[in-house]
Amino acid sequence: MTLVHWTPFQEIENLQREMNQLLTALNPETSRFDRTMFVPAAELRETPDAIHLRVEIPGMDATDLDVQVMAEAVSIKGDRKSQTATEEKGVLRSEFRYGSFRRVIPLPARVQNDKVEAEYKDGILSLNLPKVEAEKNKVVKVNIG
Repeated sequence: MTLVHWTPFQEIENLQREMNQLLTALNPETSRFDRTMFVPAAELRETPDAIHLRVEIPGMDATDLDVQVMAEAVSIKGDRKSQTATEEKGVLRSEFRYGSFRRVIPLPARVQNDKVEAEYKDGILSLNLPKVEAEKNKVVKVNIG
């Protein structure tokens, strides 16, 4: 059996280097992969009768969006196409994010996916998702002890 000299500080330095690499990869400012990704922000509000979902998707037409509602989740897909512009003098710099995206948002309750109301206005997709009748009146008794 071979004896191996263990250096605990070297292990800590290795761990720190790996964590730095991971954080660099996840940072949108430094990651090459994240700069091209577009993930729309979402806001979800639940009321006793429905779930209200708003998704921020500016710069797209409603025809470019594919929205599918399942009983327990909403899937939103789209493709934000880049605008080609020619600049004769100076430099063109763009921080806009383009490309395909797909976002699946799990819902906190089952919904009637055949009665969804949708509106797309000013870059905001608004979905009104009525809850299933059983979910509206759902009361759970908790036994203690």
